[in-house]
Amino acid sequence: MPDQPFQRIRFEAQDRLAVVTLDRPDRRNALDSLTLAELRAAIARCDADRGIGALLLRGEGPDFCAGADLGELRATVESADDAANRADAMALGDLLIAMREARLPIIAAVHGHALAGGAGLATAADLIVASASAVFGYPEIHLGFVPAMVTVPLRRAVGEKKAFELITLGRRFDAAEAQRMGLVARVFEDDVFAEASLAFGRELAGRSASALELCKRMLYGIDGMTFDQAILHGADINVLARATDDFREGVRRFLERKSR
Repeated sequence: MPDQPFQRIRFEAQDRLAVVTLDRPDRRNALDSLTLAELRAAIARCDADRGIGALLLRGEGPDFCAGADLGELRATVESADDAANRADAMALGDLLIAMREARLPIIAAVHGHALAGGAGLATAADLIVASASAVFGYPEIHLGFVPAMVTVPLRRAVGEKKAFELITLGRRFDAAEAQRMGLVARVFEDDVFAEASLAFGRELAGRSASALELCKRMLYGIDGMTFDQAILHGADINVLARATDDFREGVRRFLERKSR
């Protein structure tokens, strides 16, 4: 696939792992409208390339992402009507939906600060790995604001009462606490974080592409279903998995090893 020029992010792909780097270190990788559009384009690019098995999202400079570009947000709020403000809000909303619906797993590799929309971006990923010194927070309430769309993946990640605490107190918390609450999958020491997060991404990308896609479809597809409906959905996913080349080859290899 030909390279696509980006202004706010960097895109690299090697050994089935795509690495997308937020590249506004002078603005602490703040999310403006162009950054959101480029992230959606990068996800679409990965989804279309079957040679890519996973996407690792990280930030350039001292922080992962400090949140929304408040200068751009203030200009929009002061000049736009409700319809235009809704369209602006959905720039982030569309990205969160794209992350959820992407066929491949998305890993957020968080170092430094992941605050407000930056924490939301990480929360919307399928998995988070963090450096030991990373700091998370949803502090919008201190600005009289609400992490509205971000609450959707947050509630699913940590549960209703913990999500309520985090968005109403707006406090910051470290990687160890984020791991205890189930938000973060792995915490790596700062001096090995860059390579360890890449190794984690490569390991995931090396798994069966069809199985990864179906795992994600299964897990997220049961939202809002009754128990019986979810079991039926699981049976459908099971049938799809049985028909894949990866499954048939995996069974063949396993039986051959067992017969030796």
